[in-house]
Amino acid sequence: MSAQIHGVLPFDKEKRKQIRFSEEALQNIEQIKKRYPEGKQKSALIPVLHIAQAENDGWLSPEVMDYVAELLNITPIEVFEVASFYTMFNLKPVGKCVLEVCRTSSCWLNGANEIIEYIQKKLGIKEGETTSDGMFTLKTVECLGSCGTAPMMQCGASYHENLTFDKIDAIIEKYKQEGKRRNYTDLDTYHTK
Repeated sequence: MSAQIHGVLPFDKEKRKQIRFSEEALQNIEQIKKRYPEGKQKSALIPVLHIAQAENDGWLSPEVMDYVAELLNITPIEVFEVASFYTMFNLKPVGKCVLEVCRTSSCWLNGANEIIEYIQKKLGIKEGETTSDGMFTLKTVECLGSCGTAPMMQCGASYHENLTFDKIDAIIEKYKQEGKRRNYTDLDTYHTK
């Protein structure tokens, strides 16, 4: 049986019943909620969506968004509005490593288009696609706030700056070797400058 989030986004009620986050994630969500006064839980939405995405293989299914709405005592459409607005949230399955290349002025002037083309050729995918092994997804995004080190990209919590083709090769090889999912909630400080 299916339902819809505010008549817009269909979801499976049976799948929704199965959605549960890890105990650690639920504890983190409770800590985040405590930062805000009663009735203002919506203010916790963005950090909670990061946790939800990490708990669901890097993306926010309609069922997960409905669960987040329940956890924060807000409507599912409020969750969907935020999740669909920001490029950092994925509304469809993605690879373990989402390579988000900045495409705005500083990066573009410093070679972002060439970097994007190089990644596409190297991985055999186009923007918005995922490699057949499920390892990499390529996205272009708006400014990531590192204009002085352009061109740059983000993967999970890691910034990769002053990109060159050789740096791209090293980054991709490193992530292939690790073989793990990279999330915004990772507290790793791996930066390449």
